[in-house]
Amino acid sequence: MLGRGVDQILPHPGDPELREGYVRDARDYVRLAEEANGPVPRPAGFAWPWGDALEILDAAAPDARVLNLETSVTRARSFALGKAIHYRMHPGNLPCLSAVRPDVCVLANNHVLDFGRRGLADTLDALAEAGLRTAGAGEDAATAERPATVPLPPSHRLLVFAVGMPSSGVPYDWAATADRSGVSFTAGRTAADRAEVAARIRESKHPGDLVVVSVHWGSNWGYDIPRDQIAFAHALIDAGADLVHGHSSHHLRPVESYRGRLVLYGCGDLVNDYEGITGYERYRDDLRLLHLAALDPDTGRLDHLRLVPLLARRLRLERAPVEDDQWLRSLLDRISDGFAPCVVTGSQGLLLRPAAR
Repeated sequence: MLGRGVDQILPHPGDPELREGYVRDARDYVRLAEEANGPVPRPAGFAWPWGDALEILDAAAPDARVLNLETSVTRARSFALGKAIHYRMHPGNLPCLSAVRPDVCVLANNHVLDFGRRGLADTLDALAEAGLRTAGAGEDAATAERPATVPLPPSHRLLVFAVGMPSSGVPYDWAATADRSGVSFTAGRTAADRAEVAARIRESKHPGDLVVVSVHWGSNWGYDIPRDQIAFAHALIDAGADLVHGHSSHHLRPVESYRGRLVLYGCGDLVNDYEGITGYERYRDDLRLLHLAALDPDTGRLDHLRLVPLLARRLRLERAPVEDDQWLRSLLDRISDGFAPCVVTGSQGLLLRPAAR
């Protein structure tokens, strides 16, 4: 979530106007963070929000980096009607996104059209000009539903599909159609909804491919997972998906192993401007996680998932203290099914392996 307050600390801050119930200036979110944890440099360097995450990612050397980009990238001022919160990032600050070197930016979420279809067009153009792959939004339904393709060594491909659901706040009229831009959208409640997305996987996956389906679903807070979300995730894996990348919640949600494949029901936020906002401390939304999943390249089965905790401080990610590993382990033991007990690694973080069934 690189818009709003995060955008304001970068070298090219955009228009700070907001139309929220209590906050009318995006710089107020920077002040909240400073009141909580100290001064934030302005302007900060493009790499500032990622902080220690960049070194950790470089050391892990993942074959592919997939993230959910939950903001529009535009100078447009046409606020989407009916939205309480709007996220906007100035195109001049796009090097902040490039700093983490994403292989795929997922756009099927409830903020990419915060400044209308003009804002979406600007976002797609800016990302294309920066050489960044996208999934989940496009000029029509065909492009929005098409997976991003990432070459993997030695001769594999990673296909990344993305869909957004109304349960996360994606408006129905944001859905891309044959003659209208928008996001790849599904209500996600019925067997027909599941079958429609499953068919896209079956049509696109070839031998040697790995498939990630990135899904924006569910509420912002809480650990309970509705039955329709579980059924949706399982249907995707039954159709050939190897990993379900769920997001929308501002904190970690349950992790599941289904048929040896990984389901992340909620990854939480990694970068946002929520620092200093109170009321949900019990969920530890200040604790941000890198999800490093190791899959068998030939079968897609999960070997292990490494979770690396980071803390949001001064709108920057810092390594979390070791006691946060223990808090996270206790949480996962309580909310997640299908895994053996977590193993605390020597280099900080948790290592999860699928339990034998």
